[in-house]
Amino acid sequence: MSERSQNQGNRPKGGGAKGGGQGGGGPKGGGQSQGQRSRRRRQARKQAGKPVDLWRPVPPLAPAEPIVPATDPTALVRSLGDPPLPGSGPRAEIAIAAVVDRAAGLATALAATGGLLAESDDEDDPDPRAESG
Repeated sequence: MSERSQNQGNRPKGGGAKGGGQGGGGPKGGGQSQGQRSRRRRQARKQAGKPVDLWRPVPPLAPAEPIVPATDPTALVRSLGDPPLPGSGPRAEIAIAAVVDRAAGLATALAATGGLLAESDDEDDPDPRAESG
């Protein structure tokens, strides 16, 4: 027997171990015929019902409540403990706190721009920038 005929005897028929590529679990095949797939699509369309009108009128929203900026925006993140980033040490904690502080500052600025920032009642601690003198 030649070397070529011996090698052919060891290979599965059909060109591969998964059944020769005839509907055997490929991305389109999945073991279903085209008719079965299209039938399922038609059934899914029937079950979906009437499409929703995205541009229908909606009731007006309630007025927005005034937004009070957080005094310590990093409190929640710190309450979770050290970040689970091995080898980063305190650098990760500092970086995460910086991102949270920046996000809180941007949110406060956005609320102020939209006129939604709550008026502060702190008469005990007046803003030193507001003093004239």
